[in-house]
Amino acid sequence: MSYLMHCEKMLSGFLFSVLKKLVFFLVFFLLISLNPLEAQSPVYGILSKLQGALPAYDTIPLQPIIDTSAPGMVINLKPAVYTGPVYISTDGLVIDGHGKATIDGLGKASVVFIDADSVKIKNVIIKNSGGSFDKLDSGVRLKGNYNTVENCRIKECLFGVDIWQSNHNRIIHNEISSKKERSIAIKGDAIRLWYSKFNIIRGNYWHGVRDMVVWYSGENLFQGNKGVGDRYGIHFMYAHNNRIQNNVLLNNSVGVFLMYSERTIMTGNLIKGNHIGSGMALGMKETSSNQILNNRFIYCTEGIHIDVSPYVLEQKNTIEGNEIAFCGTAIYFHTNQEGNLFKHNYFHNNLTQVFPEVTTARFNVWDNNYWDDYQGFDKDGDNVGDIPYVLLSYTEHLWNFNRYMKFFYGAPILAVLDFLERLAPFSKPKYVLDDKKPIFRWKETDIFKNTR
Repeated sequence: MSYLMHCEKMLSGFLFSVLKKLVFFLVFFLLISLNPLEAQSPVYGILSKLQGALPAYDTIPLQPIIDTSAPGMVINLKPAVYTGPVYISTDGLVIDGHGKATIDGLGKASVVFIDADSVKIKNVIIKNSGGSFDKLDSGVRLKGNYNTVENCRIKECLFGVDIWQSNHNRIIHNEISSKKERSIAIKGDAIRLWYSKFNIIRGNYWHGVRDMVVWYSGENLFQGNKGVGDRYGIHFMYAHNNRIQNNVLLNNSVGVFLMYSERTIMTGNLIKGNHIGSGMALGMKETSSNQILNNRFIYCTEGIHIDVSPYVLEQKNTIEGNEIAFCGTAIYFHTNQEGNLFKHNYFHNNLTQVFPEVTTARFNVWDNNYWDDYQGFDKDGDNVGDIPYVLLSYTEHLWNFNRYMKFFYGAPILAVLDFLERLAPFSKPKYVLDDKKPIFRWKETDIFKNTR
């Protein structure tokens, strides 16, 4: 009897084990099918399909339709080519192309000029503006508040969207490119803000443009955009209190440049592949009180270029939690600058970690950063190096005397010379900086996943 009870218990345990495995595999299959990681991946540019007008569609002047519309009216465009330029002065209009309409400016001026409030243009292709820089010929020119441009493809327009002394506008999930036949220096800008505040620039994709510029404009949000192959990814000038979040800027000459622009919060951005021209991921010129947090600056000529920043010494710039890797120079100081805080950054696989053009970078605060060329130990296991990280420049300062020497950077002869200098210095090295509490081992969790 006891033997039968034992067999019954073993059988029930076996069945329970099989049932548990089946439940596990079912849950695993559902997770794979749902693919939550893919669902959470960001989308840049157009969200819903834009076919535009096919060649056989009708050509209809759009201005008469606008002129006969009352405030707040919704204009549903049928599949057709609507000709411009178009001037909108009626508040609250909604123009919806449903993905099958095109507005063609015929190369005359700005395709759509909005001189009103609360106008919304969406789901339409906007193309062929004029080519005048003096008149700022654009796909959309905004001179009003609370307007929205959403899910539009703006192409063959000198400037994409020009926001002129206008506030609380939303430029959401558009694809923007300039005149194809022009060289990059004489293309227009993807989005241009001039004396404008509280605007939201989100989810856009710009390529084949000159710059994306923010001049004399504060309190704006730039979130989740992608800019590829341009001159300046985003260029700020006299523009304070802006937020730059989770953007991807690839293969530009400069990623983000802060010029005379203070109190910027820059978080979670990926800037990669800047080698043409200056090749900066981030440039800071005469700017104070900025927070550069949890970004990735990868494969650029310079990770961060610092020129007289902070401009006001009491208003420090905080550079924390960033990964700066595979750059020619991770941090480049144009002057003997002081007042910056570098904390908990991840420096690895750079040819030069920090290069001060004049003498030193030690007047800044370097605290708890990871340096892949650190040569100390961690005997107590607290993940902090037992001795400070000290950066001395041996062969790097040769280019101060002859800039053409940098051509040989990475060559075996310079590696040998650097080794001999460190082994038995026959000249005094340049003292660059020291980090008294260097991180000994970097953990992947120390870099935010949304920047990968």
